[in-house]
Amino acid sequence: MYTLHRILGTLLSVLFLVWFLSAFVMMYHGFPRVSVQERLEKQEALTTKTSASGLLPFDTVLSRLPVQASSVRGIELKRIDGQTVFNIRTSKDTYVMRADTVVMLPSEASQSTAEDILQTASLWCNAPISSIDTLSKLDQWIPFGQLKKELPVYKFHFADDEQHQLYISSQSGEVLQFTSHDERFWAWLGAIPHWVYFTWLRQDLQLWKTTVIWLSGIGCLMVIAGLWIGIDVWRKTRRRRAGGFSPYKKKWYHWHYVTGIVFGIFVLTFTFSGMMSLADLPTWITHPTMSVNPMKAFRQSAPSAYEIPLDYRQVLAQYPEAKVLEWSNFRSHPYYTVKETEAEYYIDATDSLPRPLHLSKEEVEEAVRAVYQTEDTAAHTLDRPHAVALRTELLDHYETDYRDMSRMYKGRSLLPVWKVTAADADHSVYYIHPETGAVRYVNTTARWKYWTYTALHRLRIPGLNSNVTLRKTVLWVLLLGGTAVSVTGIVLGVNYLCRLGRRRNKKHS
Repeated sequence: MYTLHRILGTLLSVLFLVWFLSAFVMMYHGFPRVSVQERLEKQEALTTKTSASGLLPFDTVLSRLPVQASSVRGIELKRIDGQTVFNIRTSKDTYVMRADTVVMLPSEASQSTAEDILQTASLWCNAPISSIDTLSKLDQWIPFGQLKKELPVYKFHFADDEQHQLYISSQSGEVLQFTSHDERFWAWLGAIPHWVYFTWLRQDLQLWKTTVIWLSGIGCLMVIAGLWIGIDVWRKTRRRRAGGFSPYKKKWYHWHYVTGIVFGIFVLTFTFSGMMSLADLPTWITHPTMSVNPMKAFRQSAPSAYEIPLDYRQVLAQYPEAKVLEWSNFRSHPYYTVKETEAEYYIDATDSLPRPLHLSKEEVEEAVRAVYQTEDTAAHTLDRPHAVALRTELLDHYETDYRDMSRMYKGRSLLPVWKVTAADADHSVYYIHPETGAVRYVNTTARWKYWTYTALHRLRIPGLNSNVTLRKTVLWVLLLGGTAVSVTGIVLGVNYLCRLGRRRNKKHS
C-alpha cells in the first residue's frame, strides 16, 4: 500500500492539483455554450413580417407533406433566414416548409447561403468582422464529435474589445458557438482542464469517457492507499504513545499526513463522484426492470395534428412577441409551447379558445397507468396485466428527488407539482408539473446516480441546496483542503524522484 500510494501519487498529484484548482473556477465559469435564451434574443418574432392571419391553415400545410401525417413526430414554427417556416420532424426525415405560401421549399433550401450566414453573423455582434476562417475540422471551442456533420464551419472574428468569435454551420446555418475573450480565458483555467476537454480527445466521445473514468479510477486507488497509510501511521503512533498528532518531523511529510487525515475522505469522494459522472452503475447494484422508457411513453398517443381544435394562428394573435411555437402533448392532451425572449407559455389546445394548460389529477394518474399498460404490451403480458398501485399528491415543496429546476422554465415556478408514487420494483416516482407538462421520472437507478455523482461532487444535498452562500463556502473549504493535499503530494513526489535519481547515479558510479 505504501509503494502503491507513493508511485501513483508521484504520477497523479499534478493532475489532482489541476482538478482542484479548476474546480474553483468551475463554481463561477463553465464551458461557453450558446444558450436557448441567446438564440431567442437573436430571432425575429413570428409575426414580424406577416400577421398571424397571413399564415396558412395547418391542414393545408400538412397536405403538402410527402408522407402520411401519422408519421409526424414533432412540429415547430420559427423564423429562419427571414422566412416563417415549419420544421416538421417525422420518424425518418425533417421537412422545412413555408408557412405563408403554398410553395414548398426545395430540399436544398435547408442549406444556408453565404448571404444568410453573413446576415446571421450580423445579428450576433455589431462589431466589424476582422476575418473569417473556414474550418474543415473541429477546434477547441467546438470539440464535440456530433458537430462533424456541420463541417465546414465558418468562424467569424470580430474587431471589438471583447474579441468575440462566432461559429456558424455551413450545412444548417445554425450558430454553434459564440465566445468572448474572457469566456475563453476562464474556460482554459476551469472547464477544459477539469473535464479534460481537449479537442483531439473530446471529439471521440467513447475514448474521452474511457480516459476520464480510468484516470479517476486509478486516482481512487491512490487515495484509498493513502487513507490506509494514514490510519496505519496513526495506529502505530498511538501504540508507541508518541506525542503530537503527527509522527513526522519533516514538514512536507507532516503536512501531507495532516491534510490527508482531515481531507482524505473528501478527496476520495470528489474523485469517485467525478468518475461516476460518466460511468454506468453496475447491474449488480441496480438494474431497471422497466422495458419501456417512461419519459417517451408520456409523449405517445398524441392526437393527429388535424384533430387539434385550437388553431395555431389564434395563439400567435394572442402572443405577438412569440419567437417559437411548438406542438406538444401529454399523452392524448395536446398543447402549444409559446417561447418569447423572456418567458414561455403553455397553451391548452383541447378547446377552440386559448387558455393556460392545467393537467388534472385524473389525467396525470391515467397517463401513469398507461405507462404500465405499455410495459405489459412490451413484455407480452396483456393476458395477465399487473395493476400497479399509485399514490398521488399535490406537492407544494421541493424534496431530494425534485429539486428547484425553475431555470428551465423562465419566470415560472415548478411548484406545486403532482407527485405520483408507483408500487413497482423500481420504486418509481413521477413528478408532473400541471402547468407545463414537464415530467421528472425517478427510480432506484436515478437515486443511486444522484448520490454517487450530484450529491458528492457538487454538494447538491439537502441542507445546502437552499443556501447558495453556505454551499459555496463549504466547497471553498473542502477544495482548499484538497489543494493542500495535492501540493504537498507534488513536493513529496518530486523529492521521491530526486532520491531515485541520486540512487541511480551512485549505482552507476
